[in-house]
Amino acid sequence: SKYVLQTAGFDARFPNTNQTRHCFQNYTDYFKCVAAKGEEFAPCKQFKRAYHSLCPNEWVAKWDEQRENGTFPASLDP
Repeated sequence: SKYVLQTAGFDARFPNTNQTRHCFQNYTDYFKCVAAKGEEFAPCKQFKRAYHSLCPNEWVAKWDEQRENGTFPASLDP
């Protein structure tokens, strides 16, 4: 099967070259979207693609662990 490789598009909220906040915002937006609309809701998938493109794998693994333990530092309520 064919894979299409894409990176996250420009987001005017994050114009600087440091994309740390952009990464974190897409991660939290994804889980808020999933909580509100479910995993199959197409717009949620865009947030997931963006954070997978922008965030280091170590950060995602740490945040996933924090969510599982209930210690994630941000609210993920929709």
